[in-house]
Amino acid sequence: MDSVDIDAALAGTGLIIRGGFHPDAGDIAEGMSGAAATVVLIGNAGPDMWTVFSAATTPKGRNADANPLDDWTRETLDKAAGVLGCQALYPFAGPPYYPFQQWALKAGGVFASPTGPLIHPQFGLWHAYRGALIFEQRLTLEAPPNHASPCEDCADKPCLSACPADAFVTGRYDVPACVGHVVSVAGTECRQGGCLARRACPVGREYLYRPDQAQFHMAKYLKAQGSLE
Repeated sequence: MDSVDIDAALAGTGLIIRGGFHPDAGDIAEGMSGAAATVVLIGNAGPDMWTVFSAATTPKGRNADANPLDDWTRETLDKAAGVLGCQALYPFAGPPYYPFQQWALKAGGVFASPTGPLIHPQFGLWHAYRGALIFEQRLTLEAPPNHASPCEDCADKPCLSACPADAFVTGRYDVPACVGHVVSVAGTECRQGGCLARRACPVGREYLYRPDQAQFHMAKYLKAQGSLE
C-alpha cells in the first residue's frame, strides 16, 4: 500500500492526498481505530473537486438545507476506504469533531495565516481538508516540501485591509461584523464571489474557487451563523 494506491482509489473524484503523519497516542481520537498507524489527509485544491461534485448533483440539490457536499464526500471516501481496507473520518462528523486543523499542521506543508485559515505555499487559501483515511499499516509517507510560510515575506498583507467590514483590524476575526456586512446590500460582492479578504491574498491565484463554489460555501457559512433562512 502506498500513495499510488490511494491516488488510484481517488481517481476521477477531484480529491487529492493532502499529506499524512504517523499518529502517537495523543493523536488517537474517539471513534478512531486504536490500531491506527497512519493518517492520510484527503482534500481539494482549487475547483477540480467542485467540478466533479457539480456534475454529480443538481443545482437544487446543492442548495438544500443539508450539506450535499458533505454527503458526496462521505459517499466518495467511504467507497475509497472500502477499496483500500481502511477507515474514513470526516471533519463535519460530530460533535465531537476530529482535530483536522491540528492534523493538517502535523502533516506539514501549511501554516496559519493572518486571517485564520491555513495557507499553503502553492494553493494559497484555496484548499480544504475533506476527510482522513486511517490505516492500521505504517505507510511510507512523503516528507512535505520544506517551504516557509508565504505570509512571512508578504509585507503588505492585503488580506487584512481588504475586508469592507474591518473584521480583522483588531487582530482577531470579528464574526458579527463579517456576517452583518455579508448579509447586507453592501455585501453582495462577498456573497456572490466569496470573501474579499481571502480573494486579496496573492498566493495561489490560479486555484481560486469558481463563483458557484464560492457562493455555495458562503451560503453554508451564513446558515451556520444563523443568518440565512
